[in-house]
Amino acid sequence: MLNVALPKGRLGEKIYKMLERAGYSCKELLDGSRKLVFTDENSGVSYFWVKPSDVTVYVEHGVADIGVAGKDTIDESGADVYELLDLNVGRCRMCVASVNGFREDLSRPLRVATKFPHIAERYFSARNRDIEVIKLYGSIELAPILGLSDVIVDIVETGTTLKENDMSVLEEIFPISARLIANKARYKFKGEEIAACVSRLKKEIAQ
Repeated sequence: MLNVALPKGRLGEKIYKMLERAGYSCKELLDGSRKLVFTDENSGVSYFWVKPSDVTVYVEHGVADIGVAGKDTIDESGADVYELLDLNVGRCRMCVASVNGFREDLSRPLRVATKFPHIAERYFSARNRDIEVIKLYGSIELAPILGLSDVIVDIVETGTTLKENDMSVLEEIFPISARLIANKARYKFKGEEIAACVSRLKKEIAQ
């Protein structure tokens, strides 16, 4: 049995469809049930829905053998897992952005508003830039507009929100997409099953 953690929502449903086409079907998964765990003996798979930010936790602790999480979630969590495959779904970018015309004051720490403090700290630390992290949970773009921060570190998909608020991307930190991850110990014990899953998914991605 492969135990798979899927992120709740449209991304998880899209990934499940890929897995279904790859031979890991579970008919009752999308039937509207409020169940959270779904098992199909014939396909040899057990799925469970979790909050997207929790996928890495379930995989790292071995409750799930494999799971699907965004590159942003993986890097922010710092989870000790194997990243096996880029699923080429949910593509966007992690970026530094600010209001148009922003000029950086190098004489003081840069004020950075973000939902991703660890990513921001690692990025600017690698550039020997002192920062003050302002952790926010809502509309990050509002922070530099109102003077709460100098810049933001956030996910940018189309850039429309930035443009509509007279903002623009200053630097791209890394590209984001959904990744297949695995628990390190489970990868050793279930290596053949996990490798087979990766192989089948690669064929799906290539189509």
